Amino acid sequence: MSTSAHLPAESAQAPAGATRTDGTVTDRLVDANRRYAGDFDDPGMDARPVLRVAVVACMDARLDLHDALGLDLGDCHTIRNAGGVVTDDVIRSLTISQRALQTRSVVLIHHTGCGLESLTEDFRIDLEMEVGQRPAWAVESFTDVDQDVRQSMQRVRTSPFLLHTDDVRGFVFDVSTGLLREVDPRD
Repeated sequence: MSTSAHLPAESAQAPAGATRTDGTVTDRLVDANRRYAGDFDDPGMDARPVLRVAVVACMDARLDLHDALGLDLGDCHTIRNAGGVVTDDVIRSLTISQRALQTRSVVLIHHTGCGLESLTEDFRIDLEMEVGQRPAWAVESFTDVDQDVRQSMQRVRTSPFLLHTDDVRGFVFDVSTGLLREVDPRD
């Protein structure tokens, strides 16, 4: 069973060195990487972000974080998951980002129209019924995006593993306008 979606076949056999137009989405991505690598110049950066900031955001494909925030390659660490919620794994990544790679600020970005607003924790029960095992992780669904941003800010600010919790700010990205709206942690 293939886990990659198939693209429409435009040619049966591409000549050696040509970009494939058939196959899977993964094939297309690998071909794009070959083109990228052909023009790639090592920028000589290390893993420490220039701006010393970590951005935690939803994995939604409509969020182009670098463009939306005016960031260049090497400016930040980007941690993405479903909903952009602060989970144990996000705390793990933030801890490594701060303690080993010297970040100091945390920006949390949720967005309007998030798919987690339409799910419930019953999703886990449905998975258990289908595959015979309930996942160990929580769905982290929510109905109030602002409240979920506040909860995520609180999880960062109270983590004993994080050294820098004084510059933690949360936002909601509007997928219709591209604007960020800051969430007051006290509301």
